[in-house]
Formats: sequence, structure tokens, C-alpha cells
Amino acid sequence: MQITKADGTIEEFKVRKLETSLKRAGAEKSQINDIVRNVEMTLIEGARTQDIYKKAFELLRTNQNDPVAAKYSLRRAVFNLGPTGFPFEDFLGKLFEAQGYVTKRRLFIKGKCATHEIDLAAYSPTHSFVAEAKFHAQPGIKSDLQVAMYSYARFLDLKDEHICKGDQCGIISLSVITNTKFTDAAIKYASCCGINLLSWDYPREHSLHDMIEQYGVYPITVLTKISSGQKQMLLAGGIITCADLLKNVNALLPLGLNSLKTEAILSEASLLCGLK
Repeated sequence: MQITKADGTIEEFKVRKLETSLKRAGAEKSQINDIVRNVEMTLIEGARTQDIYKKAFELLRTNQNDPVAAKYSLRRAVFNLGPTGFPFEDFLGKLFEAQGYVTKRRLFIKGKCATHEIDLAAYSPTHSFVAEAKFHAQPGIKSDLQVAMYSYARFLDLKDEHICKGDQCGIISLSVITNTKFTDAAIKYASCCGINLLSWDYPREHSLHDMIEQYGVYPITVLTKISSGQKQMLLAGGIITCADLLKNVNALLPLGLNSLKTEAILSEASLLCGLK
């Protein structure tokens, strides 16, 4: 059976990929088998990958396994950190703060030849870096060679500057981070120039997906018990992650939810953050 990927390319449907994504989200073996069997029964030639995802997600929700459904929807949740790129930049800041960095977002730093807006700057006692964040609302869009090249040019103009006071705060490292993928040409260029790339599935052993799961920093958009509009209200109020919500439960008050709904949302957020 041939299916259509988000970027329009065609590939063979691989049961193993669906099983792996469900297992990674925390689904049990019996549940995985049921979902795979159901998907295979309804699959048609040329089906889109997003249709397969929606079917599996609905089946997880039907089984009332919301934390697993939330983790399974993680990639879509990151796409929903829009429509601007600002929530994605703020989310990245939270993700690196969980790793011990102090972060700054949307800085203006004067370089040798021009002033540059830096999406993300981060520093720790032993390391610092600046990052270009490339947010895309659709999975089929890749960050290409041009992105890597102009990011590197900006980095060269900023190399003598600092993002904080201290010997560790020099701009000596550049990262380009995207929620989708990089083209092969961009990866080759970055490897040659010493640019650090981070995307949904790259590098293979420490990708953006891996990092989110390792540090338990889940975007508020992953929650299954609130609507898209309500998620946007929370984002506008500075609630970027599930941990942010648990620290500021009063952020739910403007949504006009009853106590049972509020309790269910906070319970789901707690489970995702690994709290009881």
C-alpha cells in the first residue's frame, strides 16, 4: 500500500513506523495491535500520513488514554505553537532552561556590520550559544541551504559580541532549530561550517523530539481536554508549557471552565510532567 507524506512524496506504508510511534507515546502492546489492525482495515491507496495519524489519535482518545494520546500528538502540538513563531521561540527557551541554561529571546545585538535580532540566546556556567528558530505551521516545509547560509553569515558578524557578562558568554556557537526538517544540502553545509542543527528528527540520537521527552517539557498545545481557541488564549497569556500551567492554575479562570473540567486538565498536565 502506497501512502502520501506531508511533503507530497509517496512511500510504502510501514506498519513498524506506526507501531514505533504508538509505543513511544506509551501505548500498551494490546492497544497498539488493535490500532494497527483498525488502521490497516480502513487504509486506502494514496492515503495521507495525517489521515493515519488522525485515525490512530481518535482510537487512543476512544480508549480514554489521554496522556498517551497527548504524547502521540506531540508533533502536531508543536505545529500549533503559532501562527507566529514567537510561542515556538518561547517554548525553546523553556526547553533549554530545563537543561540548566539561562535564556533570552528576541534580542537585538549590534555586530561588526549590522544589528541583528536573535531569536534565542542561552548561556550556562560553561557554555553559551545563539540560535535561529525556524517555525513552520505545516510538516511538509523544510529549512533549506539558504537558511543555513544566511544564519552563518549573521553568526560571523556577531562573533566578537557577548550575550551576557562573563567569560562564557561570547557568541562562539550557532544553532539553527526548526520544528520540521532540514534539507540534505542544509545538513551538509552546516556540517562543513560547524553549525549545530536541531530539528524534529535530527540529530538522530538527540533530536528536538528526543529532547522534549527527555526533559518532560511539553507545550500547552499538547493537552487533549481544551480547545484550540482556549490553547491560544493560554499562549497569549504566557502559558507556554504544561509546567507553566501547573505553576499558575489561575490562568484557566478566564476560560470559564467548571471545576470538573479544570481538574481534568490539570490532571492531564500533571501526568505529562511526571507528577502525581
